[in-house]
Parts: sequence; structure tokens; C-alpha cells
Amino acid sequence: MGQWFYAEGNRQQRGPLASDELIALYQSSRIAADTLVWRDGMAQWLPLRDVAEEIGLVLAPPPAASTPAPPLDATPGPAPAPRVAVPPQIPVPPTAPATGTAVAPRTGMSGCAIAALIGGACLVVGIAVVAILAAIALPAYQEYVMRTKTTLALAELGAVKAQVSQFASANGRCPVNDDDGFQAADGYASSMLAAVHIGRFDNGHCGIEAELEASSHAALDGKLVWLDYDPEQQQWECTSEVDDKYLPLECRG
Repeated sequence: MGQWFYAEGNRQQRGPLASDELIALYQSSRIAADTLVWRDGMAQWLPLRDVAEEIGLVLAPPPAASTPAPPLDATPGPAPAPRVAVPPQIPVPPTAPATGTAVAPRTGMSGCAIAALIGGACLVVGIAVVAILAAIALPAYQEYVMRTKTTLALAELGAVKAQVSQFASANGRCPVNDDDGFQAADGYASSMLAAVHIGRFDNGHCGIEAELEASSHAALDGKLVWLDYDPEQQQWECTSEVDDKYLPLECRG
């Protein structure tokens, strides 16, 4: 169910992983029930124990309480010898200074100063925690945004795929740009696509070569996605030069 990420040592992000891989890491003690995990659709990172039911993970029971020591033998023995009470040493009164000058008492730190120090320490710790969580969550969010862009681009190509398969079935050949019902390559340009080339691949299959438009994301901008249609099997196959982590599952590999 989804692709999961976990925070190793609650600092370094690892993933993406399938649910069963996440379970295997827990069972091998690589991660614990309090390890932070995240997947698409979650508002924030959560401890693994909070999503255990969702991924089908059975958490290990807490360690059993140690067995209490057996009671001491209650059999009466010889009475212990009485202890002699020793009076405390008599304190010696301090000697007044020879000069007669009073010694000023040593002043400690005021309550306000202590509170200020504690407050400052808590603020530093809080900022550090926020920085760590941001370092973990920001890369995952960026991957989510780019994966959403490629998914939307492929959704735009859905209508073109239907046209290609219908044309090949009706005409016994692959369509090309500017065939009846098809536009020029740059006619398909949008906020997600720079151009769409339609034709035949070297393997004889009909195909679509789409160039992605994502000027704010160098990992996607100008990258190609190929949709290969086998007329005999009437099946589509998706491949791309984009990194798998930015692609929907059907285009990975």
C-alpha cells in the first residue's frame, strides 16, 4: 500500500519502500516501533507503531517484567547486638574576623535568571528539532511534487493513446503527427508537456514520445517519456529517462 520512507536514527531519510519491505526492516530490528515513517497522503511523519495496522505489521510485545526475588528466610535467628548511638559532632561556631568587618553573604543566581537560561535552552532544542524534521520532510515533499507532475503529464496523454490505438486498428499502420485527428508535435504543448511526437518505434510498435515541461524542476524539465503500443497484443508499455522515484509505478523500471 503506497511507497514508504523512514527516518534512520530519526535524522536520515531512507526509501521509498513497499509495506512488506518496511515490515521486514522492523522484524530484523533495523528499525523500531518509534521510528518515524511517511508516505504520500500523510500530513506529517508518524512513529511506525501508529501505522502498524495499516501495513499489516504485528508489533512485538513489550518485554516481560522481571521475576521478583524470593522473600528472605523468615526463620528467626539470633538477635543482633544492640547498636550504640553515636551523638553527632558538636558544630564549632565561626570565628568573627579580627578586623570586625562583617562578611557579605554569597549571593546565588536569581530565579528570573535561572528561568531565562532554561527558556533559552528549550528554544535552542526546539529550533534543532524543527530543523531536523524539515531536513527529513522537505526532500520527501519535493519528490511528491515532481511525481505528481509526471502523473498529470501522463494523464494528458491518455486521449492521445486512445487515438493512436484506434487509428492503428482502423488503418493497419501507426499514425504520425498531422495525420487526420492528430496535431503537430508542439500542438500538444501545455504546462506539463513541451512536445508530443507520434510515430513508429524501431521495434515496429506504434508509439508516443513526450517531452516534459517543468522549468522549475531540472530533474524533469526536457526529459522524455515513451509510450509503446503493441497492435497485436493491444497493450501499452511506459518507459522514461526520468528517475524512477519521480514516476508513477506503471512507468518505473
